[in-house]
Amino acid sequence: MSTDKNRATAAAILPLVGGPDNITSIAHCMTRLRISLRDRSLVQDEALRALPAVLGVVEDDTYQIVLGPGAVARVTPEFEALVEEGRSAAPPAPHTITADDLADRGAALKEAQKARNATPFKLLLRRIANIFVPLIPALIGCGIIAGLNGLLTNLGWVPAVVPALAAIASGFMSLIAVFVGYNTAKEFGATPVLGGAVAAIIVFPGVAKIDAFGLELKPGQGGVLGALAAALLAVHVEKWCRRWVPEALDVLVTPTLTVLISGLVTLFGLMFLAGEASAAIGTFANWLLAGGGAFAGLVLGGLFLPLVMLGLHQALIPIHTTLIEQDGYTVLLPILAMAGAGQVGAAIAVYYRLPRNGSLRATIKSALPAGFLGIGEPLIYGVSLPLGRPFVTACIGGAAGGAFVGLFHQLGVAFGSTAIGPSGWALFPLLDGRSSAGATLAIYAGGLLVGYLVGFAATYFFGFTRQMLTDLNTDPGPDTTTAETPPQERVPA
Repeated sequence: MSTDKNRATAAAILPLVGGPDNITSIAHCMTRLRISLRDRSLVQDEALRALPAVLGVVEDDTYQIVLGPGAVARVTPEFEALVEEGRSAAPPAPHTITADDLADRGAALKEAQKARNATPFKLLLRRIANIFVPLIPALIGCGIIAGLNGLLTNLGWVPAVVPALAAIASGFMSLIAVFVGYNTAKEFGATPVLGGAVAAIIVFPGVAKIDAFGLELKPGQGGVLGALAAALLAVHVEKWCRRWVPEALDVLVTPTLTVLISGLVTLFGLMFLAGEASAAIGTFANWLLAGGGAFAGLVLGGLFLPLVMLGLHQALIPIHTTLIEQDGYTVLLPILAMAGAGQVGAAIAVYYRLPRNGSLRATIKSALPAGFLGIGEPLIYGVSLPLGRPFVTACIGGAAGGAFVGLFHQLGVAFGSTAIGPSGWALFPLLDGRSSAGATLAIYAGGLLVGYLVGFAATYFFGFTRQMLTDLNTDPGPDTTTAETPPQERVPA
């Protein structure tokens, strides 16, 4: 039945994005089906949003349909199969518009959107995110197992199982540098296994025997940052070799030189530099919360939604991964998760302030369960961002929740998440720290509650002008999408 349901969802989406011949590429991340289109004008946005399985849509360098975690991984293969079947069943249908027509319709919107989001810095952040996002399922699974192992250890239950759980939870993290190197080379157009081979040098136990100009090397020194740098170097060396090595010798010379040159530079330079950078990141994050406390939490929690809106949150992925690699958890994620709590509180306030807007209230009711679980796109792009002021008051709620959690960090109750990806209530199984599990869970729950309440109050009392209430507090009818974000205001998550 679940397969039939997933195929039905894919079948409902396909004609609304222009059919199989309008699709040029298909991919997915944690929550979104990402497709590239030949003709953007063939997409029926309102009909897509109306599908029960669709939580929202986002337009970026690809057209992104938010389906939620779990669902997207099941729907995507069915969607790919339907696209292939559609292409093989009939020859491509001729376009009903000319190239000039397409340019006239889409150029203004697409070029404006790309001008905002395709800056070199944002494109680099997106590519870095593409390296780490495929690792998130393993981080989540191993993180939950690590938490379960810690709980059993503290309770003294099933001692024979504890070493097995420790091995299962730690195996991936001990080799995460290899996966980062592999994905880096793949993302930047080189041979993935060569990137993995160079990154594997970092975690090889034998590096402890190497005298790097009098500097002591340790296995794992530099971590994911070192792996990222080593693999990027390997990409450039390989591409240089492809240009200059004769084709007859390429299969022997190129891999050898790539691994040799990149490996030597990694051992005698990159591992030390990346190790210092990783240590500095860990020291700064812990110092920031231990010293800044409530103020640091307020700033981090209050600014995270704008970072998501601008796509700049992707820069935090390597930082989270580095902290998890060093300390076993990232202290930043529980505080940043408070932004989602402020968003939920703001959406509930909108629901109660607009009792006669049936369409918007229906959108909020359908998006709130995902919001409680930390999936914020439906509420951001369907409710708060298009309304304007509620987006600001949602940030105020996030700031309050972040300040609450940050205060307890300053008081000595430091904790974090053993994986990245989940947020909201879904983060509870991944929490770990220096204090008892009860204190950690209670403080995180308290932060969520503060975020909900402050986000609600700020939005209820300050989220609307009188004119907004007059314009919005009416029933627009079943065919009107009140909460639709104007295309020019959509910003990628």
